[in-house]
Amino acid sequence: MQNHTKTHAEASQHDAHANHSAPNHEGVAHGHHDHHAHMVADFRRRFWVSLILTVPVVTLAPMIQSLLGLEEAMSFPGDAIIQFVFATVVYFYGGWPFLSGLQREIHKKMPGMMTLIALAISVAYFYSAAVVFGLEGEVFFWELATLIDIMLLGHWIEMKSVMGASAALEKLVKLMPSDAHLVQSDGTTRDVPVTELTHGVRVLVKPGEKIPTDGIIVEGRSTINEAMLTGESKPVEKSEGDQVIGGSINGESAFTIEVERTGDETYLARVIEMVREAQQSKSRTQDLANRAALWLTIIAISVGSLTLITWILIGKPFDFSLERAVTVMIIACPHALGLAVPLVVAVSTAISASNGLLIRDRTAFERGRDIDAIVFDKTGTLTEGRFGVTDVVSLGDHSEEELLRLAASLETQSEHPIAEGVVRGAEERGIQVSPPKEFRAIPGRGAEAVVDGVRLRIVSPGFLRENALTVNDARVDQITKQGKTVVYVVIDDKVEGAIALADIIRPESSEALQRLKAMGIQVMMLTGDAQAVAQWVSEELGLDDYFAEVLPDQKASKIKEVQSRGLVVAMTGDGVNDAPALTQADVGIAVGAGTDVAIESADIILVRSDPRDVTAIVELSRATYRKMVQNLWWATGYNAFAIPAAAGVLYPMGIVLSPAVGAVFMSLSTVIVAINARFLRVERTDGRSRHGRASISDERRTTS
Repeated sequence: MQNHTKTHAEASQHDAHANHSAPNHEGVAHGHHDHHAHMVADFRRRFWVSLILTVPVVTLAPMIQSLLGLEEAMSFPGDAIIQFVFATVVYFYGGWPFLSGLQREIHKKMPGMMTLIALAISVAYFYSAAVVFGLEGEVFFWELATLIDIMLLGHWIEMKSVMGASAALEKLVKLMPSDAHLVQSDGTTRDVPVTELTHGVRVLVKPGEKIPTDGIIVEGRSTINEAMLTGESKPVEKSEGDQVIGGSINGESAFTIEVERTGDETYLARVIEMVREAQQSKSRTQDLANRAALWLTIIAISVGSLTLITWILIGKPFDFSLERAVTVMIIACPHALGLAVPLVVAVSTAISASNGLLIRDRTAFERGRDIDAIVFDKTGTLTEGRFGVTDVVSLGDHSEEELLRLAASLETQSEHPIAEGVVRGAEERGIQVSPPKEFRAIPGRGAEAVVDGVRLRIVSPGFLRENALTVNDARVDQITKQGKTVVYVVIDDKVEGAIALADIIRPESSEALQRLKAMGIQVMMLTGDAQAVAQWVSEELGLDDYFAEVLPDQKASKIKEVQSRGLVVAMTGDGVNDAPALTQADVGIAVGAGTDVAIESADIILVRSDPRDVTAIVELSRATYRKMVQNLWWATGYNAFAIPAAAGVLYPMGIVLSPAVGAVFMSLSTVIVAINARFLRVERTDGRSRHGRASISDERRTTS
């Protein structure tokens, strides 16, 4: 019935207390936080004032005096008037949030929870006031006052729960420092507000400080804590040329950055905006909850009226009949139902944002639970997008480790991607290299040098053919058929070994795909690479299907092809050429922060290029839906039992619920729903505690 980012209580005072028209992300988030803080304080203050004023109301209540046997000792002339005065203050001051909420809901022609509460307390108050001034009957002042106390307490607890659920957004805003050390032309620094920073200026970041904005390190090196932004708990090493994110925390050394993005362009600002939009975006499950709440309101008012009439016709006194009707309307308040989905949405969005899983479209995120197949782009997603050594084959007397050491020693002097891959392969294996001498490039064919007194060449298959050198080895034939790039190690004009390189498969890919397959999801791959390369990757990872030699403009049609099999399809990619496929898919996932075009085309953005985060999204989507369903079942099931009980069906068994008891049960259902939503944090299975994460600075934004 209402925007699901607001609770019903919040909506009742929204115009009076909130201002959401701030011009920037920080203003919006701070305004949202201040609004919530004010709401919590307001309900707390009204609760305590009303509770104090309730004491004399209860003390002077004839029913309470009768139960305690103190009628003669505590009654005196004019006590009803005094009770009326205190109850009036409680009604108008403590009950104001509900009375104003009634006006709002009637104006919008959308009766809901506030309508029920306001009707219940108003009927009780005006009927009791009429009794005080001459009407035959009994007063409900003590039930009225305690009811308002309990409702205020329930709303106070509810608002605190909502604040806790959306706290991640406020934490993100607080990450950004207000000042920066601007480096001037003479090398000195001057402190300036972050808002004055412009593209290209240089800023000094001292040890322990927060980085003021996004940029590139141009001088110095350090370790940086990006945990709040990326979920990466381990500090990440950064040096010249590496990107840094505004809001992350510098470690032990000072460094200078050149500003790349400012204001709304920064990574953090975009995250804040995405989180805010996700929390406000429409949820299909929320529509169901809103419709249920509307019908529940209509049923409650109808049943309340029917209850009043029925008990009067049966012959019960009017005050008894009225009390049953008031209890029905109180206990049937769709409070828990109204919170069932929004609280889960707030918690799941906060969880995803704090773990580098950014949801742009809530509806697409909800579809994630129904995914039948996930199609991965290969380069930069399942693989690292860079050459690495996969095989070393010895064809002579040298060991594989020695061959790689010699090759890496020579290649340290080359900047070719293959050379970089060989050197990296040696570094990853902990192999120490030697400085080469007399290095010389062989144009288009490789390079040569003297290493440890040995004349060494690292050459292509073309060099072997041109120099009549042959290699007959089944192992080399096998890796060649896999589509890998093979270079040969030639020592003193004799081919001593072969080194195979390929786009390295991420070590996380196998785990991610196995988890997806265990969840009943088919895993597939799209790539522009040759058939042999795609087949090798497919066999290594155990893919269910793959599409090789796919041109960029054909990717979307491949997604359509998979969808034509009757499958709900998710697409993951990181490049410009993935954008059409991301849009075509039922759920588009941009991986590794990717390109701006990919991000704009995706429904969900993963900060890291870690395939396990795709698994985490599916798991979180399923867990979120389970929580929504649990809350909806509790809220509707509770009312299905509570309304008849409140109407008096248990009266023959001697069980009668008063309005105050009804308010306790109603508030209890709200608290249970709020706690259950919070348990999503405990029950989620994103696997963060089970494996490490890649840092955003390590991501290769390559495209296949």
